[in-house]
Amino acid sequence: MEALACVGDDASARRASGQGVAGKGRARIDAAQDRSEILIGWLQLGAVIVFATLYVLSPKTAPVGAGFQPAAWALGAYAIFTVLRLAIAYKRRLPGWLVAISAVVDMVLLLGMIWSFHIQYEQPPSFYLKIPTLLYVFIFISLRALRFEALYVILAGAVAAIGWSGMVAYAVMWDDGGMMVTRDYIYYMTNNAILIGAEFDKIISILMVTIVLAVAIARARRTLEQAVADAAAAEDMSRFLAPEVVAQVTESEARVAPGEGETREAAVLFLDIRNFTPMANVLPPADVIALLTDYQARFTPILRRHGGVIDKFLGDGILASFGAAKASETYARDACAALAACMAEAAAWAVERTDAGLPPVEIIGAAASGRVIYGAVGDGDRLEMTVIGDAVNLAAKLEKHTREENAPALVPLGLYELAETQGFRPSAPCEHLSDRAVAGVNHTMNLVSLSFSPEP
Repeated sequence: MEALACVGDDASARRASGQGVAGKGRARIDAAQDRSEILIGWLQLGAVIVFATLYVLSPKTAPVGAGFQPAAWALGAYAIFTVLRLAIAYKRRLPGWLVAISAVVDMVLLLGMIWSFHIQYEQPPSFYLKIPTLLYVFIFISLRALRFEALYVILAGAVAAIGWSGMVAYAVMWDDGGMMVTRDYIYYMTNNAILIGAEFDKIISILMVTIVLAVAIARARRTLEQAVADAAAAEDMSRFLAPEVVAQVTESEARVAPGEGETREAAVLFLDIRNFTPMANVLPPADVIALLTDYQARFTPILRRHGGVIDKFLGDGILASFGAAKASETYARDACAALAACMAEAAAWAVERTDAGLPPVEIIGAAASGRVIYGAVGDGDRLEMTVIGDAVNLAAKLEKHTREENAPALVPLGLYELAETQGFRPSAPCEHLSDRAVAGVNHTMNLVSLSFSPEP
């Protein structure tokens, strides 16, 4: 007999990935984007504070408050817009149209503030073309990358490039005499002159940064979606497979292939409901399912808590392995401790059902140990992780032999002694059963009937 745990094929994995992105995966990405919008808002608010600080500290052509101060108004409008947008981001998910408008307004207000400097400082428009505040354009474009959507990076970059082109055109047209447009780089650097090549370089830089960021974000987005899809698929797989099996499949550097396996010393444990078939024949189907659900919900956590890997649910049976999926130095101790704990829970469950007026159930179990093979079998389209070995067969036979001994839980003496050397301490002295004839085994066996106390 062997324990089988299904691992989906490539097509199933792709379907699970698509469903993960559309469902839980999409929700995760949306949640990350919501957090990104909040982060963007705070960073922009920080930029406003920096702008305001620099504005206050910089010398003015006229005292602050004397006449119209366009830079101050632009800063104020930008601060109000940033705070409102940040408040909305905290309360709800920003719709795409609002994010797009925000990207446009951010850039327009920034460029508007730069444009206003020539009025603020009573200089010709060519004055604002040399203002280093233009560098904040690149910050605002890169902020949009935090959302992991290339569209908004492109939008911010396009608005910046178009806006700066318009500001250059305005400066050129303002100079009716054409005296400010020059080809002399030194004159450009030392006067309020316009060097078309320099402004062209700025626009090209804005566009290139936008394109590079957009391409990087598009590629990163695909990687993010695949990672989220894989995480969603792994989460769904964990409902059907043991976490250790999922980790072995998803974290393997190479693709799991049929025929691959490892030989390990491990223990195998069987749990079963005695006389389940006659009970199922008289109970309503809904009661049968409810019984199995309660049964598995009670005992599966106990097995996992003691290091067991659920290899298969066999109707009313549960098959678990210890040290097979992942090597363990305490597999014998863990198996015996898990079996004793399950028997204690079974006793408590029987009392609960009797008190509730329900028919009692009797849980039986057995464990065996030895060298097993754990690996993948199947063809290229479907694989199963399986544990194979005499220990699997022996545990199944001992589980059936519990009826002969009128004992709820049996283990071979060798497993029991090994468990003791690994630190297993039963709650009460266990009964040793010598020279027992077990059906299907061609020699007599020394067995141990595990003792247990009700779980606290």
